Amino acid sequence: MVDFREITKNSKLYNFHSHTQFCDGRATMEEFVVEAVKRGFTHYGFTPHSPIPFSSPCNMKHEDVPAYIAEYKRLKNAYGDSINLFLSMEIDYLGEHWGATNSFFDSLPLDYRLSSVHFIPSFVDSSEMVDIDGNFLSFRKKMGIYFGNDIEAVVRSFYAQSLSMIEAGGFDIIGHFDKIGHNAGHFSEGIEREKWYIELVEQTFEAIMDNNLIIEVNTKALKDHYRTFPNEQFYYLLTKYSAPLLINSDAHYPELINAGREETMSLLATYGINL
Repeated sequence: MVDFREITKNSKLYNFHSHTQFCDGRATMEEFVVEAVKRGFTHYGFTPHSPIPFSSPCNMKHEDVPAYIAEYKRLKNAYGDSINLFLSMEIDYLGEHWGATNSFFDSLPLDYRLSSVHFIPSFVDSSEMVDIDGNFLSFRKKMGIYFGNDIEAVVRSFYAQSLSMIEAGGFDIIGHFDKIGHNAGHFSEGIEREKWYIELVEQTFEAIMDNNLIIEVNTKALKDHYRTFPNEQFYYLLTKYSAPLLINSDAHYPELINAGREETMSLLATYGINL
């Protein structure tokens, strides 16, 4: 078990959410390690999008898992004197038959588990899982094809999926737990300020706290979209519950491993959260 509280107490330069050549990342694991060492990072975790039971361009292939583990071991041996490296995955939750509690993940030597929702069931065929995490143009197209352009129903489905994932457990960190707000906000401006939406976020947050999970403050969208996950409007929840936090960049490029960290730390400090 990784002691995240101890790490964050003693270090500001860490990242426990990143993607490399084994999924949709844009560089090799070693390139990320070299960049992290150059920037003085003390801890770095690899979290490729986990294998899933169907084809996805963003997810690691089952057959690549041994190569991923072997490369991690090689890098840990080569760079272990310079940085603490960790083996993990961002595990997709697809319902009761696939998630962090699946025995497949028990067979892997993971140091910790990050879990996120990227897929929800199609409204046309509930057996088909649809990735709603991509760019907005793709999301808007899928809204018409799979969801009848019913954005409220999509948002409710995302948070229902998230609550099921939280209750199922088996993981340590919940990834970008309000990520749907980004695309939903583009599709329907102001939706994140609607009462029903806020109630869904609060319900999800309370479940996260009840299940003793660590929340990441994901900085990936800060530079281009001026928001973090969770969105700043929900930082009051972080303060109210004294939530355990990690600041992760969700980096897909080595040069972005520290993107948004300082700005986010300063923003959190205005809410009385000092990391």
